[in-house]
Amino acid sequence: MPELRQLRSFVAIAEEGSLTKAGVRLHLAQQSLSQQMRTLEAQVGAPLLVRSPRGVALTPVGTVLLREARSILARAERGMDAVTLAAAGERADLRVGFLSSVANALMPPLVREMRARHPGIALRTEDVTIAELVGGLRDGSLDAGVSRPPLVDDLATETLLREPVAAVLPEGHPLQDCESLALSDLAGEKWVLTRRSSWPPWHAQYDEDFARAGFTPDVVERGTSPQNLLALVAAGVGITRLSLSARTLREGGVRFVPLRDETAQVVLVWRRDATLPGLTAMRDVARTVASDITA
Repeated sequence: MPELRQLRSFVAIAEEGSLTKAGVRLHLAQQSLSQQMRTLEAQVGAPLLVRSPRGVALTPVGTVLLREARSILARAERGMDAVTLAAAGERADLRVGFLSSVANALMPPLVREMRARHPGIALRTEDVTIAELVGGLRDGSLDAGVSRPPLVDDLATETLLREPVAAVLPEGHPLQDCESLALSDLAGEKWVLTRRSSWPPWHAQYDEDFARAGFTPDVVERGTSPQNLLALVAAGVGITRLSLSARTLREGGVRFVPLRDETAQVVLVWRRDATLPGLTAMRDVARTVASDITA
């Protein structure tokens, strides 16, 4: 099988019509080119060049090889370009899971900016639960996630945003017009929260938050998602606690009142051993987008 260097030498000789000129073009000695052509002709099994005092010309077999050699070299160059771009983070598929509770604020500008800055990166996004996001990162079906902190040790995280947390009250609630509330102000309320099994690390953190506020919440129903919790609040079943940005998930029936000294983080999550070059590009873009949002 001919080597790429032999094909490059052959094309240069054919285009220049001279071993001497091809040697100058390739910065190779004429003796080296002659040896390569003898080896190439032996591999092909037929003469490729006709030598004369005026230079070299192609044989019929050489003419066929010139066409094919140019095609092979062009494909090889495109392939190396793709590899080089991938190494620079410009050619990759990135599978990104995100939580619906963080999607509206960050995901649209993040996707737009990634496409504008890195058109070679195919960003494939998927709305998932926190359990699906962590599981996908661990088994490799996802490359990155945009989430609340998963509170696990085997994944790397970088904080992108911090946003206010609010008490979500049904319309007509006596506290709906307060400028802000403390979590302890809500000790006597009926609560709707997600199922404890949905992500135990989060619920362990919730337990600590309520304990610091001096009470255990009276949970009357468990929801399946932020949208479901908002529907339960609007129906008057109970109150809940969500990030202030969750206001975009429902138009009416609820009121958001900021909780003093409480914030929720939005983080980028990835496997600690991940080496995808596109991930570095995404982290840079995510920082920029988050900075623009908070500016």
